[in-house]
Order: sequence, then structure tokens, then C-alpha cells
Amino acid sequence: MVLFAQAQVNGTLNKLARHGIRLARGNLGMVPIVFFGLTLAIAVMGAGNIAGIALMAPVAMAAASRLGISAFLMTIMVGNAANAGAYSPVAPTGVVANELMIRAGIVGQQWHTFWNTFIAQTFVAFAGYFLLGGTALLLRGKRVDLHADLPAEDLAPFTAPKWLTLGVLGLVLVAVIVFRVEVVVAAFVAVAVLALTRAAAPDAAIKVVPWSTILMVCGVSTLISVLEKTGGVEVIVDGLVRLSTPQTVTGIVAFVAGLVSAYSSTVGVVLPTFLPTVPGLAERLGADPMAIASAINVGGHLVDVSPLSTIGAICLAAYTGTEDRQVLFNKVLAWGLSMAVVGAGVCWVFFGVL
Repeated sequence: MVLFAQAQVNGTLNKLARHGIRLARGNLGMVPIVFFGLTLAIAVMGAGNIAGIALMAPVAMAAASRLGISAFLMTIMVGNAANAGAYSPVAPTGVVANELMIRAGIVGQQWHTFWNTFIAQTFVAFAGYFLLGGTALLLRGKRVDLHADLPAEDLAPFTAPKWLTLGVLGLVLVAVIVFRVEVVVAAFVAVAVLALTRAAAPDAAIKVVPWSTILMVCGVSTLISVLEKTGGVEVIVDGLVRLSTPQTVTGIVAFVAGLVSAYSSTVGVVLPTFLPTVPGLAERLGADPMAIASAINVGGHLVDVSPLSTIGAICLAAYTGTEDRQVLFNKVLAWGLSMAVVGAGVCWVFFGVL
């Protein structure tokens, strides 16, 4: 988190996002797709979903406003992209989920977990985009002049500190993925390099780290440990077993996780509460533990594009265009809440039937 805070305060990730608009080559319908890829990349590199959307939403929603793209479509794409990369083994959510899954007896499945959530989130994002207006936007073939429609500072070249920051982030990924270096060690070295070279101000980075979120996750993890010791997890398992069969358990746990997540934190509440139930559910129902865990991970995050959750709220707050904000709020709310049902269906098909 400190490493990506450094990349945020020195403007590297913001500059990367603004330059990324060029990849659309003036095709209006491709702009949300480009932002999907950029948001996904930043989340996968280690920023995770919350930091990723905080970095990308202001740029993406400003581009939607200036280029006349539906703010609702842009919210769907960048919101789901952030969640699609959330379970990267080097991202905060991925680290938390992996530790909880290890405690539940699911070991060595970091990349399996990432790919499961990536595929499900990407499928839902593009299905929504094409069905709700993206197809018409692409077929219209409207083109824009990026130099005329975007501010000059958006297209200014990278400076040396920003190139150094990008290089350091790339080396961290290589160290963790290829050489199996512990992510904390790699990030610590990277933070030191950027601080010593004065590519990023460490004091400013420390101030933008989401300490409240870190404290919440630690506190809820402690609470869940108490719940395990007092038999609370077994009570949850008993309730889910009564509602489920081996064939339907993935859909049901995804639905319940989605409902809870719609009004709470996924990484701070849903994952610590439901992932410990996986061994009990798998044993009593004769189901695949990895399938149940994947349903919890996907179902809990699909609803997070709702304006009642952090990701949807950040997107709406970042929009400053002319669309009716109440109408936009209602659309995003309907999308987010419907994802509890959609997520149940997707998880039943992806992890239960197939």
C-alpha cells in the first residue's frame, strides 16, 4: 500500500491512465474498454480494487464527461475491472483472501483464485457493457480527436521519476511472480529505492495510505477468530447446510455473500466471515472446497459497483458531467443490487455446474 501510495503522490499512475486513452485511437466505443484494461492492470500490479478505483475513477469519469460517453457504462467497466484484479496475489485483497484460505485448508491456490475471479468479473463487465449500450457505441463508429478533446497535460510525456516508478513496479512484479520473492520484502525494497532516489515523497505517501481500512481488516479478523473459538462459524455453516445441496451450494453462498457485501466491506467483513465456513460446508455437503471459496470471493465482490459500496461511490463522486446524478445513482444502484442474483447464477454455472 505504501508503494502504490508513492506511485500515486508522484503522479505516475495518473499519467499512465491519461496516456492510456491513446490506445483507443479515437474510437469512442473503445475508450471504456481501454479503461477496463488500465484499471485491471493497476489493480493486478498490487494496488488492488479500492486503490485502483481511487486512482482511475477520476480520470475515467472525466473522460466520459468530456467525450460524451455514458457515465453508467464507464462505471460498470472500471468498477468491475478493479474487482477483476482484486485477487492478484500481490494485491491487498488477494493477500487477505489467500491467508484466510490457507487457514481453511486451501493451500497454493493464489493464481487459481485470481483467474476464477478475473474470468467471472470480466464476463459480467463485458456482458453488461455490450447489452446496455456499448454495442451501439462501437457500431456507431464515432471518432474523436484526442488532442482537441483532452487537456494538453493529459498527453504530456513521462518524466524521469515517473519512468523510474514504473520500472520499480515492474521489477516488483517480476520478483514476486518469477522469483517467488515475498511480496512484503519486494515492496519494502521498492519503497526504499523510490524514497532514496527522491522519485516519490515518503511522507506524502504515508499520509494517503488507507490506515482506517487496514485497522478495520485487522479488527474484524480478530473478531472472526473469537467467532471461531466460540462456535459462531458452525452456526453459520449449519444455516447454509440447511439451505444448500452439493449442486446449489456455490450459488447460495454467492447470493448470501453478495447480500451481506452490499451493505458492508467485502475484504473486511464478508471474506473473514464466510471463508472460514468452507471446510465445514465442503465436508458436510461433499462439495469442492475451492468451488465454494471461489463463489464467496466472486459473489462478495460483484455487488461492489453499487453506490452503497466504496467502488460505486467513488465512481459517482468522481463524475462531474451533465448527466442527471439521481438517474445515474439509480442505474448504478439497480446494477449493484442485481449482482447478488447475477452473481449467484454466475457462480452456480462457473463453479457448480461446470
